[in-house]
Amino acid sequence: MALRQERNREALVQAGYRVISEKGIDSATMHEIAELADVGAGTVYSYFKSKDDLAISVMERVMHNLALRIEEVTDTFSDPAQVYAFGVRTVIDHATGDMRWKQLLNRPEVIAGAMFRVMGPFAIRDLENATRAGRFRVADAALTWKMATFAIVGVSLSITRGELAPSLIEETVVRLLCMTGIGEEEAIELAARPRPVLSPERKTL
Repeated sequence: MALRQERNREALVQAGYRVISEKGIDSATMHEIAELADVGAGTVYSYFKSKDDLAISVMERVMHNLALRIEEVTDTFSDPAQVYAFGVRTVIDHATGDMRWKQLLNRPEVIAGAMFRVMGPFAIRDLENATRAGRFRVADAALTWKMATFAIVGVSLSITRGELAPSLIEETVVRLLCMTGIGEEEAIELAARPRPVLSPERKTL
């Protein structure tokens, strides 16, 4: 029974990923997700209270995969400060440009919480590595990342609503880097470094 439940839940997340990636959260329906997962329509609600709950589970997978794709690029960097800077900028770019992220930004506490949980192990490690290397001066890496997640979500939401110009993304990255204890000039230089292209996102989670 437990194995079947685990398989059903995984099938729903995979189906949700495919449908939501194609149509967006707003246009996706629980019925078509259940059909694709080969699960009874009523059974979906045994695993997820609502479409938004399923969307959050999908987004947690999307975030984790994005973190791995960022890591593929940043593993080639010699400067640990650049690793964190690249990650922050890439997350903001996805939050403001990816339909799946954009449609959940109106639940800031939920998506910021998911970002902290899922991407935190990567970001906190990067902050600590840069601090040990003398590039950053961060006393509490978890707190710094917690503040960064809410700042990223808040700015991204304002950009997608048209309240802030997309050109302010660069300035946002600079301010987030200044939270690590480096000076403004150094933060500007880090934010302006070339950004290699990520590998394509996988079609399955």
